[in-house]
Amino acid sequence: MRKTMLQQITRNGLWYNNPALVQLLGLCPLLAVTSTVVNALGLGLATLLVLICSNIIVSLIRQHVSDAVRLPVFIMIIATFVTITELLMKAYTFDLYQILGIFVPLIVTNCAILGRAEAFASKNTLSLAALDGLMMGLGFLLVLLLLGASRELLGQGSLFRDMHLLFGSTAEAWLIQPFGDRYSFLIFVLPPGAFIVTGFLIALKNSIDQEKNNRDKKERSQPVKGIKRVRTTGYIR
Repeated sequence: MRKTMLQQITRNGLWYNNPALVQLLGLCPLLAVTSTVVNALGLGLATLLVLICSNIIVSLIRQHVSDAVRLPVFIMIIATFVTITELLMKAYTFDLYQILGIFVPLIVTNCAILGRAEAFASKNTLSLAALDGLMMGLGFLLVLLLLGASRELLGQGSLFRDMHLLFGSTAEAWLIQPFGDRYSFLIFVLPPGAFIVTGFLIALKNSIDQEKNNRDKKERSQPVKGIKRVRTTGYIR
């Protein structure tokens, strides 16, 4: 039973209940800062850290907080970890923090984090809450990376630009420019490009889910081959 629960939490976070592609939560930072991979990775890791830590604390105090003050307490917990994350970014990745700007403190208002605290962490044990935070955070991070990589490649013709902002000077050699250094497609760098790529990602996921559902229905509708046993009741005259 516990193994089934763990598998369900993992699938929900990464695919079936993905906060970005299914719940459509946290779209403001998702669309605003994902013009490059490094921006998406920086914001995704910050959100992942806050989500895991807030889920853990909410689960620990779930039996000691009354319903009257539950949501304000949850918001204060999330704000605390957002502040910690913001200070860490200022200390170690200040240039990236300046690029992300207001969207780091705005993690406090991310509905995906508050939603998981209220819907899951406040009702489950520490281990399950931590796993839920990890999987939901990873699902959000993966969508950010896909969006950032797509927009950077289509808009600037490069991948892993400015990765030194997060990983240091050794990451400057990671830059890939398959279309040359003069390629530019401005629309994918601007906000409309974020909406376009996000729409395609959502459509792709829905298409995969629909194909899987059709395949499952087809398999269930096929007759079972072999000899069938028929049970009869009553009297035969």
